Amino acid sequence: MTAPAVASVTKQLSREQVSEYADASDDHNPIHIDEAFAAASPLGGTIAHGMLVLATISEMMGASLGEAWLKGGRLKIRFKAPAKTADTVTASATAQKSADVEVFRYAVECRNQNGEVLISGTAQVPASG
Repeated sequence: MTAPAVASVTKQLSREQVSEYADASDDHNPIHIDEAFAAASPLGGTIAHGMLVLATISEMMGASLGEAWLKGGRLKIRFKAPAKTADTVTASATAQKSADVEVFRYAVECRNQNGEVLISGTAQVPASG
């Protein structure tokens, strides 16, 4: 059985999104919300919460695989680099061959507008959805 194609998702991050995520997650670390603090840090500016960026991958998988992803999707990822608050991020997935006919596997990643890998890993979803 061939794994279904997964369409990429591209999003522009914003200070408003990061601020709203900080409120929703109760994570008000100054590296995310305090421009003066973040500018003086080694990162040189505010960064988006990793889980906010990761949500782009989950959105991509859900949009393409629907209920199968929502009911049984799994991610195993590594955060590779931070996303700046105003970055444009693109999530993509590439189907991987698998001997297990009950599970579709994908290599997933999220890159910024410069092509830098922010998140990489694997996703799996039950083939029987």
